[in-house]
Amino acid sequence: MIEIHSLTTAALPPPGHAEITAALTAEPTQAEHDRIARGVTALTAIEYRPPETVRVPRRPLRLAAWNAERLKYGEASAALLRGLDLDILLLSESDVGMARSGNRHTTAELAAALDMGYAYGVEFVELGLGDDRERERHKGQRNHAGLHGNAILSRLPLHDLALIRLDAGGRWFADRVNGKASGVQRRLGGRMALAARIATDDGDLVVVSLHLESDSDAVGRAQQMTQLLSAINGCYGNAPMVIGGDCNTAALPEVDPARPEDARTWFHRCGAYEPLFDVMQQASFGWRSANDTAATQRQRPDGRPLPPFRRLDWLFTRSLTASSSLTIAAVDNQGAAISDHDAIVAEIAL
Repeated sequence: MIEIHSLTTAALPPPGHAEITAALTAEPTQAEHDRIARGVTALTAIEYRPPETVRVPRRPLRLAAWNAERLKYGEASAALLRGLDLDILLLSESDVGMARSGNRHTTAELAAALDMGYAYGVEFVELGLGDDRERERHKGQRNHAGLHGNAILSRLPLHDLALIRLDAGGRWFADRVNGKASGVQRRLGGRMALAARIATDDGDLVVVSLHLESDSDAVGRAQQMTQLLSAINGCYGNAPMVIGGDCNTAALPEVDPARPEDARTWFHRCGAYEPLFDVMQQASFGWRSANDTAATQRQRPDGRPLPPFRRLDWLFTRSLTASSSLTIAAVDNQGAAISDHDAIVAEIAL
């Protein structure tokens, strides 16, 4: 059964010490995960703050999707996005109260810097400091809230918000090394999407910020996308829609910048590698005009990830016209990477 949550609040309550302790000491089973997660309000509500100033909608709207990799670099991220002059941002991997990102509310700070409102939903309650690099870098520190999730930032008000769970959760409750539970990067929750309706003078559209599972395969990603389509059609019917985010399409061919003709070949037959594209096409969603053929992975200053790189991030549209698609380098003004994903941008018109 698909979980859909629509409760909104001005601020998500962080899990308390008792919940964190219970999760860290529990047996790494699905039943224990579910029992503890049911008591964490932050997993079942949406934090929403409308824009302070509502602007007249532009034609077309300028929209981006970006996996900001924790949104650790607040000022550089704001500068990058401010230069894109966006109306809507579909954001994934955004922290609240995590030591690795300065224990900041990264989404609220970014929205304020861009003069936008925002909705934020929790993907995971992080029970530790993060991955191996983050644990080493922030050793001895502690998380103030431990929230990690997706957001929609918008210059226009958001309506009919929905947080949609894409799996049963618990996959990351015990981190796996060689198939064994190790408890290294233990988390409550699971992959999710955040959706909202936006009203314009030309009619309403629905925007969806998406993050598919990385610890999966092409079949699993197609199943998650099928789950999402079932949920959003139930919530919003056949409304014009744009879905964007990190789809983790690791089965696509690598992108060789020296051979752009290769990318043009596979770009038009993505479904041969990732069946989620066939799922989207059958549901009347397109991607060719909303995306270019560039890779969206980017190497961090620490030298990871290693090439070859692929296009993992996508925009899908239905009953909308997409144009001017671009992939934007996620770097600061010195050229240093501020995320391991580049941003993707397109103009959207009803």
